[in-house]
Amino acid sequence: MPSISVFACEPQPILLEGLRKVLSESGDLEFVGAVSRISEAFDALNRVRPNVALLDVSGGLTPLLRLVAGLKATSSPCHAVLWAVDLPEMDAFRALQLGVRGIAKKTLPVGKLLECLRVVGTGKLWMDENEHVTEFLHRKEASRLTPREKEVVRLICRGMKNKQIAENLNIMAGTVKVHLMHIFEKTGLQDRLALAVHGRELVGIESNETSTG
Repeated sequence: MPSISVFACEPQPILLEGLRKVLSESGDLEFVGAVSRISEAFDALNRVRPNVALLDVSGGLTPLLRLVAGLKATSSPCHAVLWAVDLPEMDAFRALQLGVRGIAKKTLPVGKLLECLRVVGTGKLWMDENEHVTEFLHRKEASRLTPREKEVVRLICRGMKNKQIAENLNIMAGTVKVHLMHIFEKTGLQDRLALAVHGRELVGIESNETSTG
C-alpha cells in the first residue's frame, strides 16, 4: 500500500497525466488529486491532507508562500515542494526559510523527482543537489566551527551580505570571506544558499533569530 500521498497544483494537463502515471508505477507513492490554480489549493489540501504538495511556480512565488504559511497555521501534515522550470537563488532561499521543504526543477529526471517526493514525504529537506540536513550533519561535525564562524553563519541566516556581516562584527569584508571559506570546508556545503538553508541546524538557531525584522 502506498505510504506517501502526493497532491499537485499544476495548470498543464499533460504534466498532471504524466505525474499520475509515474506515481502509479512507483509502488510507494500515491497521486491523490490536483488543482490547476493556486487559489483552489488551500481548501483542497486541507480536505485531502496529503504528505506532499507539488506546487507549480509559474503563477508567481508570493501566492505559493502564502499557501505554505496558511498550511503551517492549520498544522497541516503536508510538506510543500516547489516545481519550477527555474527559480532564482534568492527566491529559493526565501521559500526554504518560510517552510518549503523541497525545490525540484521540471527538467529533473523522473528518478530524481521521485527521490525528492520520497525525501520530503518523510519530513526531510531536499534540493537538486540532494544535500538534505541529515546527510551533511552526519558527514561533518558542526562543533568544528569556531564561535566567530558560528556568528557568521547566524548572520548569513538573517540574509546579510558580506559587507553587512563585516559591519555587524566589526571586521573586514575580506575576513568574512576567509571565515566563509573555512565554514564551507568544515561543513561540506557548497554555497551561501545551502549554508542559509542548513545554518539553523548547524548552530542551533531558533526560528525567530532568522528574521531580519
